[in-house]
Amino acid sequence: MKNSLFAFQVLALGLLGSPAISQPLERILLKNATVIDGTGSPSRLATDVLISGSRIVDVRKNIQDPGARVIDLSGKTIIPSFICAHAHVGTLKGLTATAENYTRENLLKHLKKYQDYGVNAVLAMGTDRPLIFDNGIRDSTVAGLLPGARLYSAGYGFNTPDSTPASWMNLLQRPESVEEVAPMVAAVAKVKPTVIKIWVDDHGGNSQKMKPEIYKSIISEAHKNGIRVAAHLFYAADAKLLIEAGLDIIAHSIRDKLVDEDLLKLMRKKGVIYIPTLALDEYNHIYGDKPAWIGDPFFQASLEPGVLDMITAPDYHSKIKFSTAYEKNKAASKISLLNLKKINDAGVMIALGTDSGAFPIRAQGFTEHLEMELMVRAGLSPMQVITIGTKNAARALKIADDTGTLEKGKKADFIILSSSPEQDIRNTRKIEAVWKDGKPASKGPLSR
Repeated sequence: MKNSLFAFQVLALGLLGSPAISQPLERILLKNATVIDGTGSPSRLATDVLISGSRIVDVRKNIQDPGARVIDLSGKTIIPSFICAHAHVGTLKGLTATAENYTRENLLKHLKKYQDYGVNAVLAMGTDRPLIFDNGIRDSTVAGLLPGARLYSAGYGFNTPDSTPASWMNLLQRPESVEEVAPMVAAVAKVKPTVIKIWVDDHGGNSQKMKPEIYKSIISEAHKNGIRVAAHLFYAADAKLLIEAGLDIIAHSIRDKLVDEDLLKLMRKKGVIYIPTLALDEYNHIYGDKPAWIGDPFFQASLEPGVLDMITAPDYHSKIKFSTAYEKNKAASKISLLNLKKINDAGVMIALGTDSGAFPIRAQGFTEHLEMELMVRAGLSPMQVITIGTKNAARALKIADDTGTLEKGKKADFIILSSSPEQDIRNTRKIEAVWKDGKPASKGPLSR
């Protein structure tokens, strides 16, 4: 009798776990919305989106599905959630940005903040730590098993032996010779990074710059391991040499001078992705000018504790305004805008990235929306910018088969807005809800 009962229990447990009798996926029908799908196509009015489980089943007018739960979105706009292809996660806390801040709690807090601002995926550019790999945090976020944005990683980036630049990023690889490069790249490859990040910059003449033979070797070894390389850079001359060496992604604007036709042709020929991080350059000088958005709750909600007091203090304003770098930083910011327009017009792929989260003044979430506003200021259209922040950023992360646009079969990751950003990109800030995997995940940053 006991054996029969045990056999029945085993059978019952097996049946409960069987796909044949699993619960049907919930179907949700979003009706009558304006849909901007991220592909670059014109917006579609009075359009429906049908979701089954975590996936989009259909996007068209007049979808009929008697079994679906209907949500009327008349007067609302749906766009894909944004993807930031250059961010930093985990090290920011209050007025500090340190390795000690890199905890599970802090990481998840940052990922939740990004999601509140409609950013459902971020690529941390080279400052991560073993915590996210050894404990499966990165992979769990990508799978949607943890709350907040999906976290992609560039692992441990490469810099020069001079520890002055970015010294707090104490897991950076710092090869002194070409012979050291291959084993270092192999070690980073074990954590399966989305890209490998290199710093090729003299930081305004204050430090040495990575030697060409070193970065050429890093690029070569990364490619042997099937990994692309993204570079922090500043100068047009370095961009040219790096692209000729096989660089895949320019992770900051070229800011020392306007790009010439030869460089534009080279970028297009080599298929380089350009991540302008315009907001970084804006932040370098804007607090000396008291930006209009400094009193906006949408901005203030993104800040770490204490940062608002810091940036609104008279002495901080004066420090920025009368800094010897102030005019240089303003000039670099203007050049970055001009170069973005030239590079975009040349047909080079632009992807959204901001360098948010590296330091307290680069607030996570708001910065992505500021970046898009700056892109429009540079001369791009709002619709072009939306594609840059969705489809193109997904392509930069090589996840475009799964997300980045509102199309059949893609993940149901999107934002519901109260106003369309088609004419005014600042309407991306009018967030009513952020959905991830076919479910509401946030009501926006001002609902907290």
